[in-house]
Amino acid sequence: MSETTEKLHFVVVHVFGHGAWCWYKIRSLLEASGYKVSCIDLKGSGMDPSDPNTIFSFQDYNKPLIDLLSNLPHNEKVILVGHSAGGMSLTYAIHRFSKKIRMAIYVAATYAQAWVRHPSRL
Repeated sequence: MSETTEKLHFVVVHVFGHGAWCWYKIRSLLEASGYKVSCIDLKGSGMDPSDPNTIFSFQDYNKPLIDLLSNLPHNEKVILVGHSAGGMSLTYAIHRFSKKIRMAIYVAATYAQAWVRHPSRL
């Protein structure tokens, strides 16, 4: 395995109504190939204990993703992967952390073009 491959870090984001658990097969395959993989539960999803009825903004919903990206080492870049509505979380993160994103992969995902055109709506 090349040195570049060892340094790649995937951050995968689930669709509404799911959690990090939905990535377990992909995570296992990527980790077995030597990649670093972070599967997160967005607020009120998966194993996150937050009551979904208390999440009133998209910013709050994305807090676990934003926290992960905020705490990355200064020189680390990640590959974001989002499925379906998880693509909107990717677009949100790209606008906030463009220097920490190596690539974004939208898997049958929504990317929220209106937000791309109007970042003030974020």
